Amino acid sequence: MIRNSIIFSFLLFGLGFSLSAQQAWSLEDCIQYAMENNIQIKQSVLNTEYNENLLKQSKLGQIPNLSGSANYTYSWGRALDQTTYQYTDNQQISSVGMGLSSYTNLFNGLQVRNTIQQNRLNLLASYEDVQKVRNDISLNIAAAYLTIMFNKELLAVTRSQLEITGQQVERTKKMVDAGKLARGNFLELQAQFASEELNIVNAENQLAISLLNLQQTLDLPIDTAFDVVIPELADPDEDPLVVNALDVYRTAEQEMPEIKSAMLGLESAEKGLAIAKGRRSPQLYLSANINTGYSDIREQVVNVSDPVQIPIGVTAGGETVFTTNPQGIPEYGAYPFFEQLRDNTSTGIGMGLSIPIFNGWQVNTSIANARIMHKNAELDLQSRKLTLYASIQQAYADALAALKKFNATQQALTSMEESFKYTEKKFEVGLVNTVDYNMSKNQLISTQSDLLQAKYDFIFRTKILNFYQGEPLTL
Repeated sequence: MIRNSIIFSFLLFGLGFSLSAQQAWSLEDCIQYAMENNIQIKQSVLNTEYNENLLKQSKLGQIPNLSGSANYTYSWGRALDQTTYQYTDNQQISSVGMGLSSYTNLFNGLQVRNTIQQNRLNLLASYEDVQKVRNDISLNIAAAYLTIMFNKELLAVTRSQLEITGQQVERTKKMVDAGKLARGNFLELQAQFASEELNIVNAENQLAISLLNLQQTLDLPIDTAFDVVIPELADPDEDPLVVNALDVYRTAEQEMPEIKSAMLGLESAEKGLAIAKGRRSPQLYLSANINTGYSDIREQVVNVSDPVQIPIGVTAGGETVFTTNPQGIPEYGAYPFFEQLRDNTSTGIGMGLSIPIFNGWQVNTSIANARIMHKNAELDLQSRKLTLYASIQQAYADALAALKKFNATQQALTSMEESFKYTEKKFEVGLVNTVDYNMSKNQLISTQSDLLQAKYDFIFRTKILNFYQGEPLTL
C-alpha cells in the first residue's frame, strides 16, 4: 500500500499535476472539448459523410449513363472487314472502331425511388447516432467530473480530521510528559495519526486516478497540466424530485436520439422491403448508341472514266453489237481516316422490356430477408425504448435512494458530531480511553464520507433525469 502511494505521488510530480500550475476546466469546457476532439464522435461523423455519399449516388443513378468505347484490331489470313462486313483472304487488315452508348431505366418497380428514400432515412439515422455518441460521452464526462469533486471534498475532510488528530497527539504528549496519562495513550494516538496520514495518501491517489480518468475520457495527453473548477453545489432538498419516471420517459421518448434512430431504421427497413418486392416488376428501359469505324483496306471511288462501248453480242451477219455505259468505269483510291469515320457512322435508339420469370428464387429470398430485417428493426425499436425506460427508472430510483440516504446520514452526522465532541472532551480529561476515542472518530469520518457519496450520487442521478428531459449538462 505504502509503495503504491509513493508511486502515485511520484507520478503526480512527474506529470506536472501541481495544483498551483494546473489549468482549471469547467464541466462545460470538458464537454465542449470532447464534442470537437473525441475520436468516437469523429468516427460517427465520418459515417454520416459516408451515408451522404450513398444518398448523392442514388440520386445521380436516375441520370442516363453514357459510355464510350474504342478498339483497334489487326488481323490476317481470312478476316472480316468490320467496315464492309466482307471476308478477305491472305490480306492484313488494321481496323479501328469507336462508339458511344447510353442507357436509362424508365421503370423497375420503383426500386430507384425507394433506394433514394432509404438512403435518406439512413442518413438521418446516422445524424441521430452521432448525437447518441455525444450524449454518452457527455454523461461519462459528467460522471468523471463529479467523481473528481467528490474525491476533492473527501480529501479535504480527511485532511481536516488529520489536523484534529495531530492536535490531540500534541495535547496527549504534554499530558503524558506531565504524568497525567499513560504513555500507551500517546502511542495509540500516534498510530491513529499514521493511519489517517495513509488515508490522506489514499485519498490523493484516488483524486489523481479520477483526474487521469477524465483526461482519458477527453482523449487529452496525460502530461497536460489539468485540474477542474469546483463550483458550489447546494445540498439536496428534502423532496426536490417534482416529476416521476414515467413523465421523464414520455419526454425522453420524443427527444432521445437512440429512439429517433431506431424509428428511422424501421422506416428504412420498410423501404428495403419495398425495394425487394420491386425486383418482381418488369423492367422498362431506353437505350441509344452511335458507332463508327475505319479499315485500312477499304477504298473509295476517286474517279469515273468517260462512257465506253461495251460489246453485248453478235448479229446473224457476224457483226458485233455494242452498248454504251453512261456511268463509265470507276477508279478506286485511298479512303482517308476521318472520312471513313464520318461515312461509317451509324446511330440507333431502342426500348426494351425485361420480365423476370425465374432466377433461382433470388427475388423471393431477398423479400424474405427484407421481412426479417423489418421485423428486427421493430424489435430494435422496442428494445431501445425498454432500455431507455429502464435507465430512467434506475436513475429515478437511485436518486430517491441517494436522497433518503443523504437525509438519514445528515441526521446521523449531526448526532455523530455532537457525540464526538463529547467523547473528545471526555478524552481530554482522561474519562475515555484512546480506543473509544479512535472508534468515535473513525465513525465520524465514515459518516462524513457516506454523506458526500450520497450527495454526489443524488446530484448525478438528477442530472441524468434532467438530461433525459432535454436540459444541458451543467453544474
